[in-house]
Amino acid sequence: MRRRSLAAVAFAVSVGVVAALLTGTATAANDPDAAKANSRWLATKLKPDGTLENPSGGALPDHGLMLDVLFALYASGDGAKAAPIMKFLDDEGHATDYFTWDGLVPGAGYDKVIVGGALAKTLVAAQVSGRNPRNVDGYDLIAETHAAIMRDGPDKGRISDYSKDPNLAGAVNNDANSFGQALGVIGLAAAGENDRIAIDRLLTQQCSEGYFRLFFPYIPTKETGDHVTPDGRKVSTCDEGKPLDLSPTDGDATALGLSALLAARKAGATGLDAPIAKTVSWLKANQTSGGGWGGGVGTEAPNTNSTGMIVQALADAGGAEAAVDKGVRYLKSAQANAADSGTKLAGDLGAIAYDLASYEAARTSGISGVDTWIRASAQASLGLSQIGFYALAKGKIQPPAGGTPAPATTTITKSMTPPRPKKAGTTRASTVVEPPATIATPATASPAARLGAYLANRLVGGDHIEVAEDGKTYVDYDATADVVLALRALDQQPDAIARASQFLLKPEAVQAYAHGAPYEQGQASYAGPLAKLVLVAEFAKSDLAGQLRTDLVKLRGADGEFTDTGSFADADETVERHAWAVLATAADPGPAVELLLSRQCADGTFPKHLDTVECGSGDLAATAAAVTALAARPHTDAAPPSRRPDGWSERRVSAFVSAVGALGVRPTGEGMVTGEGGEPDVALSAAVAAARQTAGLDASGTARSLGELVQPDGGLAKGAAGETDFPTTLAAAQGVAGRSWLTAVHSPLSPAIRLPLTEANPSGAPVLAAEQSGSPPSWLIWGLAGLAVLLLLTVIALVFVLRRFTKKKGATP
Repeated sequence: MRRRSLAAVAFAVSVGVVAALLTGTATAANDPDAAKANSRWLATKLKPDGTLENPSGGALPDHGLMLDVLFALYASGDGAKAAPIMKFLDDEGHATDYFTWDGLVPGAGYDKVIVGGALAKTLVAAQVSGRNPRNVDGYDLIAETHAAIMRDGPDKGRISDYSKDPNLAGAVNNDANSFGQALGVIGLAAAGENDRIAIDRLLTQQCSEGYFRLFFPYIPTKETGDHVTPDGRKVSTCDEGKPLDLSPTDGDATALGLSALLAARKAGATGLDAPIAKTVSWLKANQTSGGGWGGGVGTEAPNTNSTGMIVQALADAGGAEAAVDKGVRYLKSAQANAADSGTKLAGDLGAIAYDLASYEAARTSGISGVDTWIRASAQASLGLSQIGFYALAKGKIQPPAGGTPAPATTTITKSMTPPRPKKAGTTRASTVVEPPATIATPATASPAARLGAYLANRLVGGDHIEVAEDGKTYVDYDATADVVLALRALDQQPDAIARASQFLLKPEAVQAYAHGAPYEQGQASYAGPLAKLVLVAEFAKSDLAGQLRTDLVKLRGADGEFTDTGSFADADETVERHAWAVLATAADPGPAVELLLSRQCADGTFPKHLDTVECGSGDLAATAAAVTALAARPHTDAAPPSRRPDGWSERRVSAFVSAVGALGVRPTGEGMVTGEGGEPDVALSAAVAAARQTAGLDASGTARSLGELVQPDGGLAKGAAGETDFPTTLAAAQGVAGRSWLTAVHSPLSPAIRLPLTEANPSGAPVLAAEQSGSPPSWLIWGLAGLAVLLLLTVIALVFVLRRFTKKKGATP
C-alpha cells in the first residue's frame, strides 16, 4: 500500500492534509494544482449571472449542473468563482425553480410540488457556500428536507417528490432516488440533525455485496401493513430486487451512499461501521485495471464522472490509499494539460474528458459536446481535491471546502422540459434546433459517413435533439431515439450513439418521454415511446430494458392491442406504433402478432391505422413497419432459415410473403419508390428497402440511389431539390445504409426468416414484384429458368402430337 511522502505530509497547508486532519483518516495523494486548473476552466463556462445553459432546452438553466460546478470550485479552493451561482439561486430567487415545479409550469400552483433530490442538493450547496440554510429563497431548507421524508406508508424514510397540495398529489410520481436520499442524509448530518429513518432507508438500497443501487423499485408482496400499497406491492430492498433484475450495480450511487454514511457517522449515527467497510471493500474490488470505475446502467465502462466521485468517497473513508492513487492517475490521464498546448485542446487546459477515448479524440479534433466535458470535469475534479462531503458541508475548510458529486449521468431534478404532449391528430409548427457543427467529414467520405456526421451534429450538447416552438426550445425525445437507431443502422458515430442513448435512459428523460411528466396529472404510460426506449436500452445492453418492457407489457390487452394511459394517450393508434411495440416484446409478443395479421389488406399491404378491420389496399410505410415486426426474433447468431421458422403459423408465413411482395409496387428503378404524386419518395424508399433487407432481399440499389442524393453537408433535401431537411435525412438513414437497424451490429433482434422460401416450405416461393436493386434476385432467375424448361417441354409435346395428327391425314413428313 502506498504511503504519503514526507514532503506531502510537511505540506500542511494542502487541502488534502487539512482534510485528513479533519476527518481523522489517512488520505492518498491528491492533486490540488490539477483541481485548480480544472476550476479555472469550469469558471469560464459560467455565464455572467452564474448560469449554465440547459442542454435539454427550455427557458430554465441547468441548475443541477450549476451546483456540480459550485461544489468543484469550492473543493479546489476557488469558491469565490462560484459566488454568482448562489447569488442567482438565493439573492435573485431562482432556487425554487429547481426544487419545485413552479419554474417548469409557472402560475399553476406547482410551487407546492417539492422535488426531494433537488431540495437536498440545494441544502448542501447552501451549506457549502456559507449561506443560511434556514433561509434560501425564502425556504428553510433543513425543515423542508425533514418534511420531504415520508413518515409512514410504502415510501417511509424516503426523501421524496411530493405535493403539499392534496389536489396535486395525483400529478406527482415519487421518482426520488438514492442520489437525493444520500444528499439529504449529508445535508441533515451537516446541520446536526440526523434523521434515522432516512439513514435506514438509504441502507435498504445497499445490497449484500456492498454496492448501492439507484432506484427504489416496487415488487409484488404478500406482506401486510402500511408499507404495502393497495394493489399488493412494496418498495423492495436491494437484495429483494436482485432476482427481478431491479438492483443493478451503480458506482455513482455507491460512492454517494458511502459519503452519506460517513457524514451520518461523523454526526453521531451508530451502527454504520459494517456497511461502510462493506462499501469500501466492494469499490476496491471493482476498480478496473486502468484505475477507473464505471457508473450505473448505461455508464458501466470506466469514466471520469464515476471515478471522481468514488475517489473522493474512498479518500474520505480511508484505508484505500492504493486504489485512490490509481484513480487519481486515471483522472489526470484524461485531463488537458501543458503537453496539450500544441493540440486542439490548447485553449481548454484543465478540462477533463468523460473518458480516455474522448480525450484522445479532442486532442486532434477539439472538444465535441462541451456540456459533457463540463459534467465530467465538475465531478472528476472532486477526486483530485479529495475533500469529504461532511467537511465540505460543515465549512471546516477555509476559505472554501470540498465538493459534492452530482450524479454522473443522471440528474436528480425534473430539469428536462418537453413540450406538452400532443393529442392525436394535432400538429405543431416546430423546427429542429441546429447547434454549431463539431464533426467534420471529408468530401471523399462515404454517403453513410457524411449522413452519420450530419445527424450527430444535430445533437445539442452532443446527446439530444431540440425543437423550437412558439419561441421556446424543447427536447425532442422521439427524434433523439430515431437518431440513435439511424446511427445504429449506418454503423457511424459510436460516441454520439452512446451519449444519446445515455441521455434517453436517464430517469427524468424516461418520465418525460414515456410518461408525460410533468404535464400528466396522474399515472400515464405511452406504448410507442416505451417501445423505442426498450430497443435503445437493449442495444446499449442496459439493465433498464427489463423494467421498460414490463411497463410496456402492462399496456397490452387480451386482444394484443397496446393502449396508452393518461390524458395525452395516443388514440390514433397506427400500425407503425403497434409494430414498434411488437418489436420491443419480440421474445413474448402474446396476441399482438395475431392482431397485426388480422389487419392485413386483400393485396398484402397493411393499413395505416390499426382499427381498420377490412381493406382492399393499404399504406406502404405501414406495410414496411409490419414486415419488420413480423420478421423479428430475439437476437441469435444463427442465420435466418429459408423455410418456415419454428413457431410460425402457415398464416404468418403467407402474410409475411405477400406483404414483402406488396412492397415492390411503384418502383422507379434502382431501388426508389414513388410517392402518391408519382415522384420518388426518399423516406418511403428507405423504409421499404429496410423492410425488404430484413426479409433477406437486396437493398443495395436503394443505397446507391439515396447515396447519390446525400449533399455535401451530409443531409438530404425534401423533394427533388432544395435545402437540407432534417426529417427527410433522418428517415433516409436505413436506405443509405442499405439495411435495417434490426440487422445492425449489436442489434437485440435479428431476422427469423429469409426469402425466397425453399420448396420444402408449404407456402412455396413468393411471387414478388421486380427487385428494386436493378438486378433480378436468385429466386427469380431460377424461377424463370424453370418456366423456360416447362415451355420447352410443352412445345416438344405439341410438335409430337401434331406430327402424329398429320400422319393420320396422309400428309408427308
